[in-house]
Amino acid sequence: MEFYFIRHGQSVNNAGWSDPDYKESPDPALTEIGKEQARLLAEFLKKSQTIASDKAWNSQNRYGFGLTHIYTSLMERAAFTAAPTAQALDVPLIAWKEIHEEGGIFSRGDKRSSPVDKTNIQGLPGKPRSFFMENFRTLTLPDDLDETGWWNRPFEAEEDRQPRADQVFAELLARHRDREGQPEVRVALVSHGGFFMRLMCAILNLPWRQASHGLKSWFLLNNCSLSRFDIHKDDITVAYLNRTDHLPDHLIT
Repeated sequence: MEFYFIRHGQSVNNAGWSDPDYKESPDPALTEIGKEQARLLAEFLKKSQTIASDKAWNSQNRYGFGLTHIYTSLMERAAFTAAPTAQALDVPLIAWKEIHEEGGIFSRGDKRSSPVDKTNIQGLPGKPRSFFMENFRTLTLPDDLDETGWWNRPFEAEEDRQPRADQVFAELLARHRDREGQPEVRVALVSHGGFFMRLMCAILNLPWRQASHGLKSWFLLNNCSLSRFDIHKDDITVAYLNRTDHLPDHLIT
């Protein structure tokens, strides 16, 4: 299995984060920059979809991507990033609720309040089934998603985040790991930066944010970046992280 992690395009929260007067959105849309990033990503992957050689070493995708599955978070910014690529490649687009960003759908109140103060954080419903059916006609939705929204629970607690990422990675392996006689699959997840950090801890069995010499670790992802992992038999290879060469300089966010 080749596994690709794609971070969503720039959201209005990403663009407004440094503005002290910006009111944070619980489920932010893409900015115009984010939409352009998503369009260019789809264009790049379409041009590179066909595997040109099955004999050459293709660790940098010089000979194509050949994506077979695309999963998306149900957060709006991820779904609107994933849809153009799925459409361009004619690859099934499948919702995966558990690959959402840390915390879920919630209202933080005043974003400038202390990050350790959770008393003003309230869980919210998330988008309903009708929203996705109207905007993403080829998106395969969970059977239990109805008009009450896909989240509908409290703010995700800190202690629940790493176990969720661990379970996602276990489920990814259960669905797509090497099996005798199974064709090679190339799977993309369109998700979020914070969740990627958790997933990296799950994949590499790392302690959360702990580096050597008392330093704190973080895996940086730009909007609409590509990261690749190859999982073959009992080995996992990190091929590359945070690739953005499909975007022009002015769209690196």
